[in-house]
Amino acid sequence: QVRLAESGGGSVQTGGSLTLTCTAPEPAFKSYWVYWVRQAPGKGLEWVSYVNNGGLAIFYADSVKGRFTASKDNAKNTVYLQMNNLKPEDTAMYYCAADEGGRFSASWKTTSDFKYRGQGTQVTVSS
Repeated sequence: QVRLAESGGGSVQTGGSLTLTCTAPEPAFKSYWVYWVRQAPGKGLEWVSYVNNGGLAIFYADSVKGRFTASKDNAKNTVYLQMNNLKPEDTAMYYCAADEGGRFSASWKTTSDFKYRGQGTQVTVSS
């Protein structure tokens, strides 16, 4: 069992920045790939970024490429999502999730598809 907890959400204006943090106390966290996904009201689940277990392979959705930066610090059992130049369309509940490498599919529709997931943190960007 891996218990994920997100933090760092909030309300910012367009162009602002936030850093989301995802932590887990279990050492097993280090062996999992970690995903950031988001869901806006009335919309489906959208993957944002994911990091492999070692933290060296990082992937971004086109919608956030160049603005968001993900990183994984296995020494601290923490994954970060630095979000810059935020836009109103980034407004959503952001979740971190963990799973074994190779399982993820962009067609997954709920956070329950992931082996482990956090409760989410709200990000609101006003124009």
